[in-house]
Amino acid sequence: MPPVASATIAGVLGLLIGSFLNVVVHRVPRGESVVRPPSACPSCGHEIRARDNVPVLGWLLLRGRCRDCSAPISARYPLVELGTGLLFAVVALRLADRPALLPAYLAFAAGGVALSLIDLDVRRLPDVIVLPLYVVLPVLLAADGDPASLVRAVTGGAVLGAVYLAIAFAAPGAMGWGDVKLAAPVGAMMAYLSWGTLLTGAFGAFLLGAVVGVLLIVGRGAGRRTAVPFGPFMLLGAVCAILGAGGLGDAYLSALS
Repeated sequence: MPPVASATIAGVLGLLIGSFLNVVVHRVPRGESVVRPPSACPSCGHEIRARDNVPVLGWLLLRGRCRDCSAPISARYPLVELGTGLLFAVVALRLADRPALLPAYLAFAAGGVALSLIDLDVRRLPDVIVLPLYVVLPVLLAADGDPASLVRAVTGGAVLGAVYLAIAFAAPGAMGWGDVKLAAPVGAMMAYLSWGTLLTGAFGAFLLGAVVGVLLIVGRGAGRRTAVPFGPFMLLGAVCAILGAGGLGDAYLSALS
């Protein structure tokens, strides 16, 4: 399939998945089912009609307000849908030459969006999303039929998980246990592509976290002990590395050897 066609299909799928992720992000931290009851307006309780649930378009046609009570609907909903669609399209373009890997990295992207938003909202990475990644992602990666890369992924995940575990023990409070549990699948997805990708993504996460931390201290007067969720930085660093920045790490390791 031509790369543009693959990216278009993935983008449309991402819009639909993004709509579902909005439900996941809202309900999972509350311990609610993501299937029932159907989505409803939080202000008036009316069930959202199917035609109003069309990703992005539904929000635009409603002009950001409930059809029944005219209460405002947060722009975050269409932004999550649009962002997920764009992310899926870019991932499809990145893996145009390795289509067997696309399901694994789209699943990782979807999980990453949900976990990042939940961590930003409630500073928690729910086990109900993190732990299934330990099973789902290796199974999907195995479809690529590359045993050497799969071994590297398992090794890389174990190494990054051990690093985060060491940090959690060495500096209590600096790293949440949710971050420790997430590190292994994140490391595996990066290492599957190359050691340089793992190096870039791991370093990039701490760099992004440090930059944002400094900006918060300067701009908002936050202190050094101000809690900042690290999961989004870990995932953003991984995505950047997977989408191409990992070449920097590959070049660095090549220069060392």
